Amino acid sequence: MALTFVSPAEPESNRKLAYLLLAIALFIGVLMLPTPEGLSASGQVALGLLVLVIVLWISECVSPATSAIILTGAAVLGLMGKPLRAGGPPLSSAGALNAMLTGYSSSAVLLVASALFLAVALKLTGLDRRVALLVMSKVGVSRSRLIIGAMLVGFVLALFIPSATARVGAVIPIMVGITAALGLPITSSLGATLMIVTASACSVFNMAVKTGAAQNLISLNFMQQAFGHTVTWGAWFVAALPFVIALCVVLYFAALLVLRPEVPGKAEAEARLAEELGKLGSVTPAEMRLMAVAMLLLVMWSTEGSLHPFDTATTTQIGIALLLMPRIGVMHWAQAEKLVPWGTIVLFAAGISLGTLMSTTGAAAWLAQATLGRLGLEALPIFLVVGALSLFSIVLHLGFASATGLASTLIPIMIAFAKTLPFGEQAAFGIVLIQSMVVSFGFILPTNAPQNMLCYGTGAFTIAQFAKVGLIVTIAGWLLILLLSATWWPMIGVL
Repeated sequence: MALTFVSPAEPESNRKLAYLLLAIALFIGVLMLPTPEGLSASGQVALGLLVLVIVLWISECVSPATSAIILTGAAVLGLMGKPLRAGGPPLSSAGALNAMLTGYSSSAVLLVASALFLAVALKLTGLDRRVALLVMSKVGVSRSRLIIGAMLVGFVLALFIPSATARVGAVIPIMVGITAALGLPITSSLGATLMIVTASACSVFNMAVKTGAAQNLISLNFMQQAFGHTVTWGAWFVAALPFVIALCVVLYFAALLVLRPEVPGKAEAEARLAEELGKLGSVTPAEMRLMAVAMLLLVMWSTEGSLHPFDTATTTQIGIALLLMPRIGVMHWAQAEKLVPWGTIVLFAAGISLGTLMSTTGAAAWLAQATLGRLGLEALPIFLVVGALSLFSIVLHLGFASATGLASTLIPIMIAFAKTLPFGEQAAFGIVLIQSMVVSFGFILPTNAPQNMLCYGTGAFTIAQFAKVGLIVTIAGWLLILLLSATWWPMIGVL
């Protein structure tokens, strides 16, 4: 009798194929349904596309770039022969394709691409590792100091690196080294603490810095289209600062009380940090040039709208141009293009295209009224409205592994709903701005964010440990949103 050997990869491939077929079937199923009252035929296609990509993003059955290509192809097939707007001409295949390529011309995509080049420059020069080691060596070695040090590293890197994955990828080896230097396994309480804090602090600082995460930029792009204005780097930072500081305090105590890290001695760890820092040698000319450009960018970002008229995308592009110049810069195009995650950029652009399509066809407004509009929120005070919408976002995030995907799905719906509320356009803008921060709430499950999965991959902690800390941070974060929506944010004009 012949034996049949099944490759371990086959069950996984079968699972992915099943999810892909499910996504396509659901897309076709939505198109075959009778068009609901108040929704156009092209809006029904947009909702079908939304269902399609949600299944693709949640199941991760294809890569992000592949999901963007599938989305574009399905959109062309669905939109052909239908008017994009009521009373408009039916779309040809070229017209449908142009409608799905609008995101690729967005300045937000250019900003994300430029910021990813900056992250590559930090990696190529080793400046990210030097900064992390320097911070940890200055903070000192004790359980409290190590937690604070991990947070400080996350904050400093968030100022310059817009990729959570890149930031955490640079920090993980350092945290592993500290744990080993203390003679502890990575699965020890200290190892678990450092990894969970590294991942969670990354999500916190995504909310602190406008350029700290791609989901911030995709949200602001939708807001610019809907409201005709955006928010400066400095205004975002001021609005988020009390929230982020309070959330860091919560994370600090949650990690201490839940995980109870033990640190047996600090001499060896301090020696190990000094040794690793010594291996890097003196600051190189390339690192000095990169630091100069990075500080220039930070100054330009933080003074946007006050000392100069250049927006964040323009100043970032100028900075990357400097970093690519001969003798002045620190890298060549041939080096950078191999390390830039182009799939992230493609996904980002496709997400903008989908959100724009939902807005243009009226699908976002229809869906907002069919879901959020039935909750009776318009009769509540504004801080309770923000709290209810934030709770909706947090629960929805449990099913998403990509905050960029969540922002593409959620923010157009939030914009459409906020415009129906009786609080005025400025308050509507503020409500959506707060929700664009809540999109980064990825504290409960390792699968809620790529940086969580990177840290989980070290084997340092269990899902239960992560969830215990994450639930505390999430509940505290939601309560802080209620508090700040009633106090700080109205005071500074956000609401």
